[in-house]
Amino acid sequence: MSSPSKRREMDLMKLMMSDYKVEMINDGMQEFYVHFRGPTESLYHGGVWKIRVELPDAYPYKSPSIGFINKIYHPNVDEMSGSVCLDVINQTWSPMFDLVNVFEVFLPQLLLYPNPSDPLNGEAAALMMRDRAAYDLRVKEFCQKYAKPEDIGAAAPEDKSSDEELSEAEYDSADDAVAGPVDP
Repeated sequence: MSSPSKRREMDLMKLMMSDYKVEMINDGMQEFYVHFRGPTESLYHGGVWKIRVELPDAYPYKSPSIGFINKIYHPNVDEMSGSVCLDVINQTWSPMFDLVNVFEVFLPQLLLYPNPSDPLNGEAAALMMRDRAAYDLRVKEFCQKYAKPEDIGAAAPEDKSSDEELSEAEYDSADDAVAGPVDP
């Protein structure tokens, strides 16, 4: 277990076996997307983001690079690039941490406790400090506009192409939705 490549493989497998959808970007194990849901007790609840993860050759001794693909309104996330300003990832990373920590602890903490005094998105930080109610509303607007499951490629039932076969239950329920209930 001493080699970084074995650790990378183990951490990625552990993440894949958890509740996160992981999409590999290429044949290697160094770049992938993870579908991340906003924490239940946060303004981001109900939102789903596609997070790009890049593991350096020296992982776990060097931290992963983490970035939001779809837009999120947050003082510590760059609005244009999606890069994350998070001390535990950028400065205090330790080989004791793993990828599951990133998605179960670090990112939820970032969304629950934004730090407007160290912003990557100056507008979000200023609004948060000046008018918390307006900031909260903007966060919710961004969630509704950019962080729906279908925005990250999670197929919704109505997204099926016309040449896909429907199961009998889906076919029956589709008829009910169009025709309404049967008259007695």
